[in-house]
Amino acid sequence: MNVLLAGALLMSLTDVRSFTYVLQDYPAGRLDTVARAPHQLAIVDLSRDGTTKGYFRPAEIARVRASGKKVLAYFEIGSIETFRTEYRGLPRDLVLNVWPDWPDERFVRYWDRRWWDVVVKPRVDQALRAGFDGVYLDTPLAYEEIDLKRVPGESRATLARKMSDLIVQISGYAKKVRPGFFVVPQNSPELRLQPGYVRAIDGIGMEELFVKATDKPCVEDWCRENLAHALALRKLGKAVLATDYARRPAGIAAACAAYHRYGIAGNVTTVELDRVSPSCSKRGS
Repeated sequence: MNVLLAGALLMSLTDVRSFTYVLQDYPAGRLDTVARAPHQLAIVDLSRDGTTKGYFRPAEIARVRASGKKVLAYFEIGSIETFRTEYRGLPRDLVLNVWPDWPDERFVRYWDRRWWDVVVKPRVDQALRAGFDGVYLDTPLAYEEIDLKRVPGESRATLARKMSDLIVQISGYAKKVRPGFFVVPQNSPELRLQPGYVRAIDGIGMEELFVKATDKPCVEDWCRENLAHALALRKLGKAVLATDYARRPAGIAAACAAYHRYGIAGNVTTVELDRVSPSCSKRGS
C-alpha cells in the first residue's frame, strides 16, 4: 500500500492541523490541485458542477486520498441552491424563504421525510459510493434563519431539535453502512446541547471563528460564544476545522496564530472558496 495512503487511513480527524476547502472552479473540472495541496484533509463539493450528473467519481476521490489526505464531501442539509439539479424536482411546499445573504438559496423543511428521501439520503449514498471519508454538512443554521411565519407551530427551539435529529439520522445511517465514516456539520456549535448530537458527530466546521469576511477581527459576543462551544466540543474529543476569511497578511497571521494557540485545524482562504490556500506553516506562521 502507498505509504501516504496508509498514513491517511490511520490518521484521526483530530490529528488534522491544516486543510483545504474548495467548492468551485476546479481547474478543468478536476481535483489535481486539491491532490497536490500541502494539507492533511480536503473538503470538496460532492459534485464538480453542482449537478447530479457531475458527481466526482470513485477513481477521482481515490487519487486525492492517495496523496495522504482525508476527503470530505460538502453538501447542504438545511437549504438548497437553485442551480442544484434536485431543486427543479423538489416539491414546492418543501421550499421556504430565500436566504438574504445568498439570493440563489432557499431554506427548506429539512424535517420533512421527503427532504430525506429526495435529497439528503441520495447525497449521503453518493458520498459513500464515491469513496469519501465522510461528509461536511452545511446550513445547520437554517433553524435560525427560517421565517417562522412560514412554519406555523414551530419555534427556534423545535427547529433546533429537528436539525439535530437530522444530523443524528445522517450519522446513524452512514456509519451503519460504513463504520468510521466522518460526520462533520458546519457552524451552529450550540447544537451540542441537543440530545444525541455530540455522540453523532466527529467534528465541527467553523467559519469566521477568528476573522470575519474579510480581514475583520471577530470580536462580537457571538464570536466568543461560537469559540466557547467549539472548544467544548474539542474537549469532548471532536475535531474543530476552522475557516477564516482573510487576504491581508495581518488577518492571515492572526488566524494562524489562533489555530496554534487553541490546537485546532485551520484554513485561511477567501469567501469564494475557489482555490487551494497555503497552509499556515507554508506562510511562515
